[in-house]
Amino acid sequence: MTLATEVKKLTDSKPFYAVAGVGDYAVEKLRELPEQLQKLQARRVDLGKDLPELARVYADKAEGFAKELPEKARGYADQLTQRASVVYEDFATRGRKAVSKVSGEAALELEEVSEAAEPPVATPVTPAKKTRTTTRTKA
Repeated sequence: MTLATEVKKLTDSKPFYAVAGVGDYAVEKLRELPEQLQKLQARRVDLGKDLPELARVYADKAEGFAKELPEKARGYADQLTQRASVVYEDFATRGRKAVSKVSGEAALELEEVSEAAEPPVATPVTPAKKTRTTTRTKA
């Protein structure tokens, strides 16, 4: 198979679009990161004051969670499998949209570049009519 055929086969697959969707989602979340960091820095002082009390509360809760963990883990695993299928489909759909958007933009850019690169077409020139001049010789 040719390389073009292999690339076409790859880009028509759901895993390809799922990966593209994950990448698009990651970019979206990374763009939100500076704002979230600013919010966390603003809360830093308040969290530092409440930390000892929160640590005691969560330590008490942790013991109860540890006892219930094996049973809950089975339930979470079942839910996770179902959720993973839904998320996979969502990422594949998102990836299709992102790829088609980028492909469309790339196609437009390619068209603009190709139009700019076309050599100018010469206009046909019609030859001017020649006038006959006769020279007379003296005999």
